[in-house]
Amino acid sequence: MSEAASGQNATHDIVQLMERGWDGKHVLVVGDVMLDKYIQGSVDRVSPEAPVPVVRASRQSHQPGGAGNVAMNVAGLGARATVVGFVGEDEDGTALKAALEAAGIDAKLIPVAGMPTTSKLRILGGSQQIVRLDIETNADRPAEAYLDVVETVRGLLPQAHALILSDYAKGALNAEVCQTLIGEANRAGVKVLVDPKGRDFSRYRGATTISPNLKELSLATGCSDTSPESALDCGQALVAELDLQYLTVTMGERGIWVLHPDSRFHAPAIARQVFDVSGAGDTVIATLALAVASSIGIEAAVWLANTAAGIVVGKLGTVPIARHELVAALTEFSGTNSDEKALQLNQLVVRVAEWRASGHTIVFTNGCFDILHVGHIALLETCRRLGGKVVVGINSDASVSCLKGPTRPVVKERERARMLAALAATDAVVVFDAPTPIDLVLALRPDVLVKGGDYTEESVVGAPEVRSWGGRVVIAPTVDGFSTTNILKASAQR
Repeated sequence: MSEAASGQNATHDIVQLMERGWDGKHVLVVGDVMLDKYIQGSVDRVSPEAPVPVVRASRQSHQPGGAGNVAMNVAGLGARATVVGFVGEDEDGTALKAALEAAGIDAKLIPVAGMPTTSKLRILGGSQQIVRLDIETNADRPAEAYLDVVETVRGLLPQAHALILSDYAKGALNAEVCQTLIGEANRAGVKVLVDPKGRDFSRYRGATTISPNLKELSLATGCSDTSPESALDCGQALVAELDLQYLTVTMGERGIWVLHPDSRFHAPAIARQVFDVSGAGDTVIATLALAVASSIGIEAAVWLANTAAGIVVGKLGTVPIARHELVAALTEFSGTNSDEKALQLNQLVVRVAEWRASGHTIVFTNGCFDILHVGHIALLETCRRLGGKVVVGINSDASVSCLKGPTRPVVKERERARMLAALAATDAVVVFDAPTPIDLVLALRPDVLVKGGDYTEESVVGAPEVRSWGGRVVIAPTVDGFSTTNILKASAQR
């Protein structure tokens, strides 16, 4: 098998894994949770009280940050996420827990009296940040609070497939907690991934991997040479010293390096327009954790994480990735072969939802497509010109026999589906057993329903339903003289 074919197959497997909800994978995130708050408005004057801009507020919002954003990325990718961390007994703690639970995340937040929920308030004039106000403390919490964290995680590990330690140096992860949790996870056979902070990486000894950026790596290794190559050399030595399986070093637009004790691998960044890099590290560690927990090889895992990071840096602010965005990017980069386009209905419903969430119009047509001919091609080309994603429903062999007689179909359903899926004009093909495609139409809710010119709008099955949800019906012109029946008659006369 060629390298390109192998890569396409790997991408196909990853897309299917994601659409199956990562086969029920559960990622446990422990660390510094925080609330990211925003006040947005316009600036049209300077304050008379001081030489500062006056922001006329028009919108306020908040969302989970820190370890909370890591969990949001895990959930956004379609997997199960649980987050453990400290909050204060305050409104921000209540808001943070509500936001996490609204995203489907199990939020095991431990309130600590006398300490605030870590929050960052950003005030923006237009898209320009004017000032940021941080409310936080990095002081040690009471000993019983750390015991609560350890006991909570210990109870969750038997159901977890990966543990992420998200360290923002806000006091949730001291050395003792890190070493206790890593030891517990290793004994449970759970992969441990660390997003680190500070100079001392020894607290993460025994983890599966630590994922610093280049600056964090240089600080932790004390490497005096400022060149990236020298920092990577020092990082490679750190792998054996800290008993890691490998080190994953994020380098922004230069991609990710995977450092083993005796080898290296570089995954280039996926080129995208960059608007905001905040939160990209959270996306990387969340994607890596899911990939590693799913037994995806580390080289494919960092490529996947790079792809995910390339999506979030194209957004303004700390915004988690969504599964449909990553699926769309993967199919865009890899191309789609016929095996990937011939789908079961349950698979197709998920794929259509992803396409629709990414802003695509869904165009649907159907037929027997027995002996593919130029009339069929003209119909599909009409569908393609209407834009969006083209879904084709084909009658099963039993359905064709009922409609056309016992000698039909000439070409079996599997081969018909494969041929249609191989065409550039189609994005998905699905076989249906019923005499009409009404169940498909109701399940997929297409935006455009297309049939050939031998139909009228009134006679198209599903037309009233499509119009009822704001869709439209299009009658495509036919190519005179071309039909399967005519082809079979001509063949019989020869």
